Amino acid sequence: MKAKVHVTLKNGVLDPQGKAVGHALESLGFKGVKDVRVGRFIEVELDETDKTKAKEAAEDMCRKLLANTVIENFTVEVG
Repeated sequence: MKAKVHVTLKNGVLDPQGKAVGHALESLGFKGVKDVRVGRFIEVELDETDKTKAKEAAEDMCRKLLANTVIENFTVEVG
């Protein structure tokens, strides 16, 4: 089973990489870009057939390693 994890910065946490991307888009002529936030996408292949157990395992991985829960949010999709 594959878990798809999206990790993003929490609201209010500064995102210097997002700011740099926003400025680069503006310099390339893309007008109207109000804000850019950069995150991560992680795929984890699990040796689990139960969807609920797979999601619980992936969420545990996020809390322990894949996301810094002090400054980041995460979402997990399993399928």
